[in-house]
Amino acid sequence: MDYRDSNGRPVVAVTGIGVVTSLGAGKAENWTKLTSGVSGIKRITRFATDGLRTQIGGAVDFVLEPPFPSAKLSAKLAELAADEAITQAKIGTPGVFPGPLFIAVPPVEMEWLEREALARAVDSPDKVTYADLWRSGTAGRHADWYPHLMYGGVAEMTAERFGTQGSPISLSTACASGASAIQLGVEAIRRGETDVALTIGTDGSIQAEALIRFSLLSALSTQNDPPERAAKPFSKNRDGFVMAEGGAALVLESLDHATKRGAEVIGIVAGCGERADSFHRTRSNPDGKAIVAAIKNALDDAGIEPDAVDYINAHGTSTPENDKMEHMACAAVFGARMPRLPISSNKSMIGHTLTAAGAVEAVFSLLTIRDQVLPPTINYNVPDPALALDVVPFKARAAKVSTVMSNSFGFGGQNVALILAAAP
Repeated sequence: MDYRDSNGRPVVAVTGIGVVTSLGAGKAENWTKLTSGVSGIKRITRFATDGLRTQIGGAVDFVLEPPFPSAKLSAKLAELAADEAITQAKIGTPGVFPGPLFIAVPPVEMEWLEREALARAVDSPDKVTYADLWRSGTAGRHADWYPHLMYGGVAEMTAERFGTQGSPISLSTACASGASAIQLGVEAIRRGETDVALTIGTDGSIQAEALIRFSLLSALSTQNDPPERAAKPFSKNRDGFVMAEGGAALVLESLDHATKRGAEVIGIVAGCGERADSFHRTRSNPDGKAIVAAIKNALDDAGIEPDAVDYINAHGTSTPENDKMEHMACAAVFGARMPRLPISSNKSMIGHTLTAAGAVEAVFSLLTIRDQVLPPTINYNVPDPALALDVVPFKARAAKVSTVMSNSFGFGGQNVALILAAAP
């Protein structure tokens, strides 16, 4: 069959998904814990936090032995998620993926440990080995340092590992990055450039320097004790997000291609909408117009009305301003229905996975459709009367769900909304 959407474009299916967060590796473990209201946020042990205002995070400490740079962990998280997604999709052959890679990665910058190690290697290459820090290679050789320090390194390592086609595309649109990667994959398939795409969001950035930088922006929660109660989206006593790590991958295909090869279709990416407001480095424009426009663009792209959305996977960071802006924008689009439309935040349990968030939450949105279960928002002990929302508090809820909107709003006014739906 020739599957086309209402705009005459190929319908884009999802045939494989994979995820790693602080809750564990793989969609089975993550989904079981998420729907049980389990938190992956804990005290940071990777480095000393004495004297820091924030000492907690959703760190992924079970895939690499420290020490390691954030880029190396980001690459490993991408690898684990992609391997699970490709295995489920049953596509290609080992080491040969039949489509391009679109990967959202952190804005890679050398951390101080890396700078010091590189300085030692340059000054005394005969005495300092690359293994002093990264456990591999020989100091002073560009080929050793490049994959871990350059912006495109994570994409190159991932492309080499899975044999994706063409030049891998790296992107970083702040906390909207994971959703942006999915949108690029969708658009490539719709344009007929490829039948298949591998889209990934990954972030392994819990290092001292990054934590301190976010803290200096007053963006992080300082409610360190107990760690699992710090992230409280839409609550009156919310005080900031909890920095976290994770990776997620989606194998996208035209529905025609997936059907012809007999693939299991998990769901479809029905619509993508974006709009930037270019207002401030970290804050959204108070008028909320860009967020509203991103949501409306996603609905228009999917060819549906607001009433067709059954559930919203919120950006829901737990910062005072973001949660207020998300409520305002959603209320502007969904109107009087908004107080009754379920909207919950995965970040209450996994923290904010930053660059990976849009992809991680897209995976959870697809699992919501698969199992007809809404994951909860935990820590909702003090509701904010100014935000009249059904946040699915404390416990997961059975519900009829065929269409989910997943929001991702990033620093710098980067706003993306995805519409994910059940397979036709």
